[in-house]
Amino acid sequence: MENRIRGLSAGLVSLGLVVAGGLIGRGFTEARLGDRFVSVKGVSEREVKADLALWPIQFSSADDDLSRAQARNEASIRRTFSFLAGQGLDTAQAQLQSPRVTDRQANPYQPSGGGARFIVSQSLILRSTEPDRVLAASQRIGELVGTGVVLSSGPEYGPSGPSFLFTKLNDIKPAMIAEATGRAREAAEQFARDAREAPQEGTPWTSR
Repeated sequence: MENRIRGLSAGLVSLGLVVAGGLIGRGFTEARLGDRFVSVKGVSEREVKADLALWPIQFSSADDDLSRAQARNEASIRRTFSFLAGQGLDTAQAQLQSPRVTDRQANPYQPSGGGARFIVSQSLILRSTEPDRVLAASQRIGELVGTGVVLSSGPEYGPSGPSFLFTKLNDIKPAMIAEATGRAREAAEQFARDAREAPQEGTPWTSR
C-alpha cells in the first residue's frame, strides 16, 4: 500500500482522492470446496481530504545581455514571493531551485536571428499544509503574470500546477484492512453457499 494518495489535479482534489482511496485496503481469504480453492478479494473505500500541497512555479527571463536577464529573473523571484504572501501562504515553506542559463548562440543547431540570446529559468517549490489556500492561489496565477512574471511550462520544466497529497494513510489503514477482510470473508462464504447449491459435475442445471 502507498502511504500517500495524490490528487489527480487541482480541479479534482476531492474526486481524485476518492478514486485513489478506492484501492487502498485489500483483504484476502480462501474458501475451500472439496479439492477446489477460490481466492476472493475485499476492497475498502474512504473519502479523504488532502493535507499537503506541493506547488512548483517555473518562470524565465530573456535578454541579449546576461546581466539584464539575471536582473529580470531576480525581479520575478521577488514578485512571486510577494504574490504567495498576498494569498496568505507561508513563503518560509518555499524553496528556490538552482537557476538554469541557456545561451542560444552556444547551440550550433539554433537558428540565427529572432529571440534573445540568454534565457534564465528558475523554479520555486512551495510546500504547504494548507491545500485549500494553495488551490485558491493557483486559480489566481494570472495576477502574477500581470506583474510581468513569465511563467514556463512544458516537459523540460517539469509539472505545472500544484499537486495534492494525503499523508496519513497509516492512521486509517488498520480500520480499512479490517473492513476489507470482512468483505472478503463475506464474499467467500457467499461463494461457498452458492457452490453447495449448484449441481455437481455431470448433473444438468435446473431453473427454479
